[in-house]
Amino acid sequence: MGCRTRSPPLPKGDFIKEPLQALLSKGSFTCVTENKPRRHEVHLTDPRALRAYAHPTRMALVGLLRREGPSTATRAAEVIGESVASCSYHLRMLAKYGLVEEDDPDGPGREKPWRATAEYTGWPGWSEDPAVAAASEALTLSVAENYFHRMTRAMEVRGRLSREWKEAEQYSDRTLYLTPRELSGLSARIDALVAEYEDRQSDPTRRPEGARRVPYLQIAYVAPEIEGES
Repeated sequence: MGCRTRSPPLPKGDFIKEPLQALLSKGSFTCVTENKPRRHEVHLTDPRALRAYAHPTRMALVGLLRREGPSTATRAAEVIGESVASCSYHLRMLAKYGLVEEDDPDGPGREKPWRATAEYTGWPGWSEDPAVAAASEALTLSVAENYFHRMTRAMEVRGRLSREWKEAEQYSDRTLYLTPRELSGLSARIDALVAEYEDRQSDPTRRPEGARRVPYLQIAYVAPEIEGES
């Protein structure tokens, strides 16, 4: 199975590393303010592109554009807490690998807004090419570390939540014995359940009163074998 992620933006001042892959997050988003339709996914296979995307500021920028729609470097800098010069540089690097593009290159004004080119970023979960495999693993690790950092930050302010929200949140785990096919099937069934709520991301009118943004992490990994364990 390949890896796929959509990178939501972080508030100003937060730790700006992001995303994960198929087993960690599969949220879809189409911004209704954009004039151009986005592709479903941009799939990275070039080791240089994989390494470039692993940069925390670049992940945050892609997430911002996917969630908020087209944005200038100046506006992006305000949201993610970086300098305008830094955002301009990183946006150009993202454009080099097809992750973003100018929203209206011929439009008025000196500073052009940028847009995300796809709803997801995908990369190989496995590759025969050692360079691709190494770059993919590094990106996946970076994404995982950042998701759990974000969760830790959420825990730090959890005291502000109402009792209803605290009781609704989920922090649990199970150990299952599965074949690769069974794990893929289980993931597909969970994806189907989550997909019932995905249209609320692009259409705020479909969100019921009291709905809030809830990152939903789907994690499944093969436990390392321990000598002597049966």
